[in-house]
Amino acid sequence: MTDLTRWLEATGGLAAAGGVGYAKVRAPRAYWALVGLPVTLTRFGFSYRSTMDVCGLTVRPSGLRAFVTRNLARREVQPVPPKIRRVRGMSTGLRVTLRLPAGLEPADVAAASERLRHAWGVHAVTVAETKPGFVELRMTGYDVLRRVRMPRKAVPHDMIVPVALRDDGTAFERDYRKAPMALTLGANGSGKSMYQRNLIMGLAQLPIALVGVDCKRGVEQSGYAPRLSALATTPDDASSLFGVLVAEMEDRFDLLSKHGASDIWDLPERLRPVPVVLLVDEVAELFLISSKKDEERRERIVTALIRLAQMARAVGIYLEICGQRFGSDLGKGATMLRAQLTGRVVHRVNDKQTAEMGLADVAPDAVPAASLIQMDRPGTAVAADTSGGWSKIRTPAITRDEVIAVCRDFAHLVPDLPFLDPFRPHVPAKAPAEGPSLVKPRPVTE
Repeated sequence: MTDLTRWLEATGGLAAAGGVGYAKVRAPRAYWALVGLPVTLTRFGFSYRSTMDVCGLTVRPSGLRAFVTRNLARREVQPVPPKIRRVRGMSTGLRVTLRLPAGLEPADVAAASERLRHAWGVHAVTVAETKPGFVELRMTGYDVLRRVRMPRKAVPHDMIVPVALRDDGTAFERDYRKAPMALTLGANGSGKSMYQRNLIMGLAQLPIALVGVDCKRGVEQSGYAPRLSALATTPDDASSLFGVLVAEMEDRFDLLSKHGASDIWDLPERLRPVPVVLLVDEVAELFLISSKKDEERRERIVTALIRLAQMARAVGIYLEICGQRFGSDLGKGATMLRAQLTGRVVHRVNDKQTAEMGLADVAPDAVPAASLIQMDRPGTAVAADTSGGWSKIRTPAITRDEVIAVCRDFAHLVPDLPFLDPFRPHVPAKAPAEGPSLVKPRPVTE
């Protein structure tokens, strides 16, 4: 009986260890909640002060505090670390709010994030300033970008579209009110098209006008025709479409001037024009010319795009520019247009110069991260804006048919805009035989 008991105990122990190992690989969220979080909390609690001291995140106490400690409390005066204000366990990691002592700034903590990651045994540590004197350590317990699962609360609303998952487990949202114009870069096979699909699927569910420009004869965007208010598939059509949008922009400025408003969101809802999102795929096709006669068309396109990028935010016209490269090698006007594009998303690129085109002027520290994106991680990108902050993101994998199905389900949201009628795409009468109506993005797996 004793041998049988020992055998059962050993078998049970091996089964438990195997189950934990399986959960760590196949169910990392469950493993983190049951094992990783308690272990990390314990390690954090016992080693916090010594870790902060070793990482150079302590300061000398004030004279009064040192006097009280030495003479009244009869204790040795020790350096002062940031004070812990709040600790929260999350499904993907740990959040710790710190009150910084005089002499430390958020940049000091951010510079030590890699050392903190190794000290506490977590996958990543990012630092965010919440208010003056306070920072939040966002520890990620495991690689959340390995299998992308968007938070359930991440749904399109107002002019905000969740399109990807950040490496700290939060949703990356495309907010058109904060970053009205954006640039997305990426090499072939990097996941740039997947990013666009997630963006279009979210935008299709909002009461806005979607305008597509796909000079690859519409091979990517023509399937979204049921939800598009306009579609241009050649540079000539794009030139005419941009001219119409510039004219509409000027009419909307007249409307704002008439009612004394600074942008369309200050107008009453009954007077507010419909927001327009312009999606340009492969922007280089609009800049390149094959003969001298194309120069005039290119000049019109570039001028119109620059005018829209500079002024159209106030009238509710937003730009989403995508391409493989976008720099001065495209010719006159390219750099000026890029400077107006606030949001930047850079997928895997073929050379460091392309990463610099998208990130060097807004977040120089993000250039090395974009240059090191692995080929076996399609959809991974670096997202940044003019604030200087950046984060690594990854989009969920969805098929083009799934996006087309969503566009058909929300075709009733296409607004009545007569100025775009000449560019309205043809919608096939027969719907696809299969395809779910409201498909949730499927997780990306390696």
